[in-house]
Amino acid sequence: MKKLFLIFLFCFVISCSGVEFVYKNEKNLINPLYQKTKVTTSGTNLSFMNSYLPMFFGESEEHTYNLQINIDEKRTKRSVETNQATSNLRYELRFYYTLTSIKKDCITYEKEIVSYFSIIPKSSGYNYGTDTSLEKKYELAIGDNLNQFVSILSDINIDDC
Repeated sequence: MKKLFLIFLFCFVISCSGVEFVYKNEKNLINPLYQKTKVTTSGTNLSFMNSYLPMFFGESEEHTYNLQINIDEKRTKRSVETNQATSNLRYELRFYYTLTSIKKDCITYEKEIVSYFSIIPKSSGYNYGTDTSLEKKYELAIGDNLNQFVSILSDINIDDC
């Protein structure tokens, strides 16, 4: 019985030898701009953007980088009823990121990331459910867009001009 257990243990250890851990490469866990960046936004004023920026980029007195985020919003009516009421709206948010090194006084990285979402308005007037749903979709789009940008930054060298 002891030999059978040892054979089983040996086979188990050998079969697990090729296991790779998800967080083996810690480079993807680090935001290279955190506590080093002054962030300014322009374009469409999204109220949730200002609450998300400190979470992604931190707050500090000394800045190594300037990050300019320009946001453009486009609304498209995808479906219009016979009474001309919109029954499906598509929102397109274009985020233009420009990262500038303060020390080298040059643009180190530029990127455009697009986020989409759709909403089905429930009435032509004020509707609390529709407005709350729209706010939540804006929040999700902003968070997803910032996550994509930070993920891209962790894979490149931001010190090159």
